Amino acid sequence: MTVNPFLVKNVVRTYDQHQDTGRRIARFKKYMDRAGQGDSVSISSEAKRRQLVEKVAGEIVDNLIGSDSSNPVVNDIKQQLTKEFGQDLVFRYPSDGGGLQILKKTDQGVAELTNGEKDAFMRRLWEVSLRRVNETML
Repeated sequence: MTVNPFLVKNVVRTYDQHQDTGRRIARFKKYMDRAGQGDSVSISSEAKRRQLVEKVAGEIVDNLIGSDSSNPVVNDIKQQLTKEFGQDLVFRYPSDGGGLQILKKTDQGVAELTNGEKDAFMRRLWEVSLRRVNETML
């Protein structure tokens, strides 16, 4: 197999152009970092902690509630919500990519929560998740 010298020169020239662009971006970024040093924002450690608690609680609500997680925090949250709402609840993500479905077990079978029930449930889920994460976080 032979390689055309023109193609090799073209690849090397393109590589050199990318290298020059990368150096230019690095210089520009360094200049912008130095120029923006006076504009730093500092937040209290309590605010940082609150942001972290909200981020972790969001992960629990978004990803772990609908999964079969064996995480003790998730299990505690599920148990508390089951006690408060007085029914066996089933959490699942449908295969069509929709949001979290919350199903309740009734005498007639399994039924999805109505919009009002789901709104109240999601609000309470967020409150319980925030409190539980805040209690367990160091």
